Amino acid sequence: MTFGRTLLRADAIFLMVAAAGGMTTDLLGVFFERGPFVAVMGKSPHVGIGFVEAHGLAFVIGVLLWRAEPLHSWHFTAMSVHVLLGAANIVFWQIFIVSDMLAMGYITTLLHGLFAILQLLAAVSAARLSYNGG
Repeated sequence: MTFGRTLLRADAIFLMVAAAGGMTTDLLGVFFERGPFVAVMGKSPHVGIGFVEAHGLAFVIGVLLWRAEPLHSWHFTAMSVHVLLGAANIVFWQIFIVSDMLAMGYITTLLHGLFAILQLLAAVSAARLSYNGG
């Protein structure tokens, strides 16, 4: 297995595991008023739609990355996903504070940054190989 495919698969596993965990806390908060996001949602469970959508789409993207070919377009796609998710974590950092999930915020944001950098490097490498006919 090539480095590019291994990176895409590692990325996919991270996205699917993090999304499944996030979706679990989302649904517990919305439907059962349990878990860390209750402090964020309060008595307005409808605000959970953004959490559920984001974690659901991250899971779907993880599935797509698992099956993706190690082409520069897929690496750029993965990089873009991590820039978006990492930036959202930073912009809305208060959510991690209010929900008492700072450790999770640090870990996921750091991993989004790491995967963004690795995917950029893999994309450039794949583009060079493609350009040079390899």
